[in-house]
Amino acid sequence: MLHVLNQQSTLLNSFVAQIRDKQIQRDAMRFRRNLERCGEVMAYEISKTLAYTPRVVETPLGEATVEMIADDVVLGTILRAGLPFHQGFLNFFDEAQNAFVSAYRKTGKDNKFTINVEYVSCGDLEGKTLILADPMLATGASLVKAYEALCDKGGTPKNVHVATVIASEQGVEYVKAHMRGATIWCAAVDEELTSKAYIVPGLGDAGDLAYGNKI
Repeated sequence: MLHVLNQQSTLLNSFVAQIRDKQIQRDAMRFRRNLERCGEVMAYEISKTLAYTPRVVETPLGEATVEMIADDVVLGTILRAGLPFHQGFLNFFDEAQNAFVSAYRKTGKDNKFTINVEYVSCGDLEGKTLILADPMLATGASLVKAYEALCDKGGTPKNVHVATVIASEQGVEYVKAHMRGATIWCAAVDEELTSKAYIVPGLGDAGDLAYGNKI
């Protein structure tokens, strides 16, 4: 299932506009905060789809019954670009376990690349609800590789939500084909993907914009 959130007129669209804007995105702190705010909005949207159970809480004047999340949520992301976006989810799912994957592209002279995974940190994923967040979904290969690495280490989740700010159409189709049953959440989907796997119009390199250029 695919949810594209900019198909509705909401405040999320203004955060995405600022993330894309080449003038505003020069402010790294603002860029990170906007990614975080996108994560908060998506966390709220995803929370509507989870399982809930009633719980009685005692107030100073009596008792109240509230619906509490029954799913055991794990938040996962890919280092480093995913960290601000991930923090937005953690602000709302503040009791969730967390999982991290270090994955990067190794590009050859012909612009073809392989995905290398160097580090995986996660707890038990078996039977849990995994929210895997990465701000850019270009080819989808890195995200699928990260998901497979998490499952190899932690087991198979019961439900999987893939969350991204900007996706390419190709990336969405790749995730659909390789992560069957996953629900995909995007703030926006762009049509074009360059030969170097950059999304157009996209926003540029999210990791560099958030944390500085890498060598």
